[in-house]
Amino acid sequence: MSEMTFRVTSADGTSIAYDRQGTGPAVILVGGVLDDGGENAPLAALLAEHFTVYNYARRGRAPSGDTPPYAAEREVEDLDALIAVAGGSAHLYGASSGGAVALEAAAAGSAIDKIVTWDLPYAIGDDVRPRIERYLTDAQASYDAGQDEEVLELFMRMTGATDAAIAAGKGTPFWAYSVGLASTLVHDPLFQSRYLLPTDRLGTITQPVLLLTEGTITSPYMAGLPSDYFDRAADAAAEALPHAERRSLHGQEHVVDPDVMAPLLRTFFSQ
Repeated sequence: MSEMTFRVTSADGTSIAYDRQGTGPAVILVGGVLDDGGENAPLAALLAEHFTVYNYARRGRAPSGDTPPYAAEREVEDLDALIAVAGGSAHLYGASSGGAVALEAAAAGSAIDKIVTWDLPYAIGDDVRPRIERYLTDAQASYDAGQDEEVLELFMRMTGATDAAIAAGKGTPFWAYSVGLASTLVHDPLFQSRYLLPTDRLGTITQPVLLLTEGTITSPYMAGLPSDYFDRAADAAAEALPHAERRSLHGQEHVVDPDVMAPLLRTFFSQ
């Protein structure tokens, strides 16, 4: 679990936890589905040499709050509260579903300068849609029944983890941590329109956007997805966005090396 020093209150009264370090233009890091901000912490430290970096725990991820009912608009309000703290505008880096949050905030009119996304998780293609739809239906049913561990298992099976890998994972501290974030596996698809690319909304975004992916998926834990899953999403988003740049970082995995990402962000945000 990530421990964070600062708090800001979102529009609905939810407390959002964040860390701040460095000096310079503001950069906000937006984490993905099973991340409380800890995944972006090493990247934040590297960027702090050139920027004032805000790394936060999205709602539903301790130490931030989780005021019900969940709605996609609340995620944008959370970002707006952080942008206000950051001085009224900021660059955004969004990893996985965090990239979708960044794009939705831009489409909603948030005061954003430039955006970088990593491995957008939209599901593009008839070969993957049935698998995604089945997972979303089953995950919602399990969550409604209070079966948080089953929600996590469904997610892992959807992406391609084997029963043996899941059984091995249950013996690790990361498993209990991830079960504690099961609500994010149900809530994140809501602002991603059930993983459908929001082409019309992307078309209204005026900011420059750099769309990065890992290229061909090689991780055995994602063997259930097409090998070009993230490339498909980024390519489709690039077509919809008015000002998009597209790159693949071959050899990376879904949790990207911060030493690789940091120089790319420095360059793009400083151009």
